[in-house]
Amino acid sequence: MLEIIASHLDSIAALAPTWGLLFVFVFMAIESSFVPFPSEVVMIPAGFFAARGELGLGSPLAAVWAAVAVGVLGSLAGAYVNYYLAQWVGKPFLEKYGKWFFLKPAALERACEVFNRYGAATTFVCRMVPAIRQLISIPAGIARMPLGAFTLFTALGAGVWTIILAFVGYGLGRSAGDITYLELCTKGKEMAASHLPLVIGAALVLVAAYVLASKLVMRRR
Repeated sequence: MLEIIASHLDSIAALAPTWGLLFVFVFMAIESSFVPFPSEVVMIPAGFFAARGELGLGSPLAAVWAAVAVGVLGSLAGAYVNYYLAQWVGKPFLEKYGKWFFLKPAALERACEVFNRYGAATTFVCRMVPAIRQLISIPAGIARMPLGAFTLFTALGAGVWTIILAFVGYGLGRSAGDITYLELCTKGKEMAASHLPLVIGAALVLVAAYVLASKLVMRRR
């Protein structure tokens, strides 16, 4: 899929100064919903275009941070689709008909298992984990996780992930010469993946601190 999408980035690049941020929002919303769509081919090129002044804003730094903000909003929009749809139709319906929405029963069961075992904070950590980041919103909706907490954890996790990808693209845009979009996405994906274990480890430490603080507060109450 990466090769297919990257092959169309030439035509999209011509529209980036006018429609670039809208593209970021729409494609990140798609990526965050049921449709299997790699966020690497959205945020890495967005950072790349920002670094080269091709995203429609005067300052490259302002452009890359605008791309991050819009990417997070798009991720939230797609996550809300999963969250509310799961609340509305319920788990039995998704188990039976989820395959028509690119949702395999095994993937749904795994997402529910992770959420039920580790709690609401998984919506933060799992936003940075490939293959499950789109799905973790579904058990949150099934469990009717409070919307405020869902929004906060999802935005934080999506924010970390979009910042990594956008600034990988930004760095390549500042340092690389002529490079094809396939090379850009492939190299950027490898760079992001190399830092992912450290980022997830830090996220787990934050979650552990959150859980510990919550338990201490409950004991005092």
